[in-house]
Amino acid sequence: MRHQAWRTRREEPRDIEAIHAINAAAFDTEDEANLVEALRGDPAWIDGLSIVVTTADDEPVGHALLTRCSIGDAPALCLAPCAVIPSRQRTGAGTAAVQAALNAARAMGEAFVVVLGHPDYYPRFGFERASASGIRLSIDVPDEALMALSLDPQRALPAGTVHYANPFGI
Repeated sequence: MRHQAWRTRREEPRDIEAIHAINAAAFDTEDEANLVEALRGDPAWIDGLSIVVTTADDEPVGHALLTRCSIGDAPALCLAPCAVIPSRQRTGAGTAAVQAALNAARAMGEAFVVVLGHPDYYPRFGFERASASGIRLSIDVPDEALMALSLDPQRALPAGTVHYANPFGI
């Protein structure tokens, strides 16, 4: 499929079922879909940072979520999950979702974002290997998979261990 201009917007209550379906379809299990539902009821949830990507007729086809975490004592955001229904993958929908989520976070004055994901995908948004800034997890993951981004070029990433919201189980 070719890239197209996607529409992005904040999640609305009418999107909840579609977001579950998107995440369930994009991953091998429903774990990520269930994680989104658990995060909705968690203090880590931040209104306005659950982004849907839609077709021109407002059909949700992708989703990106940022929730509160910390890097050491510094407030940060966690990007997870990011999903696109399989028939719309590789069309720019995921890129649109992530860019819209990061822009929304920047507009809210957030400074730092971490992601545990594909090291070939997230650098396009400015993410860099987190270990280079002294950022780590309490579990073992491939070093290149944990990445971090400062949304404010004037603020250096803090060092420390990432503390995720309880629903992540980390």
